[in-house]
Amino acid sequence: MPASPPRTFADRTRGLVRDEALERAAELLVAGGWRGLRLQDVADGIGVSRQTLYNEFASKQGLAAALVLRRTEEFLARLEAALDGEDDLYRAWVEAVRTTLDTVAHDPLLRVLLTGQDAGDLLPLLTSEAEPLITAARDRAAAFLQRRRPELDAATASAAAEVAARLTISHVVLPLHPPEVVADQIATTLVRFLL
Repeated sequence: MPASPPRTFADRTRGLVRDEALERAAELLVAGGWRGLRLQDVADGIGVSRQTLYNEFASKQGLAAALVLRRTEEFLARLEAALDGEDDLYRAWVEAVRTTLDTVAHDPLLRVLLTGQDAGDLLPLLTSEAEPLITAARDRAAAFLQRRRPELDAATASAAAEVAARLTISHVVLPLHPPEVVADQIATTLVRFLL
């Protein structure tokens, strides 16, 4: 694989501004909810112009979407590391789903996104506009499945991972059963799908 070209100073600076903006936005969102989040406050908090944030995120909704995707990537990296220690596919998936549901229940940012005042404005990030979230979860889970079951073709691993990701997200958005029941249902579905 060829090495990627070195990042320019402008690329590194942009990445730092993006990271700082996402951190500040998360703090403001937890403190004041969706309606209390203003791009001007984020810009002031990190020492850039509001236009800089509009150039990076296009809108307040774009900032929220980037925040959800970043939190998802961080969570998936931790989850993937934990799963690599489990040999049994069913048990690995039970643990993955339970960890997901427990993380959501205890993460203040995700609680604001799902249940806070004005959460309805943010809910599309986990429903009708959830493609980036589902894609990230599917790709990580498919890679895990292929490491665990090398005989699986990429299309089957991807399909199974997407089904599991969509089911898990649906239970995050509308929890009807205790996490251990949901984890068993999704793990059973995944294992049967792969059989």
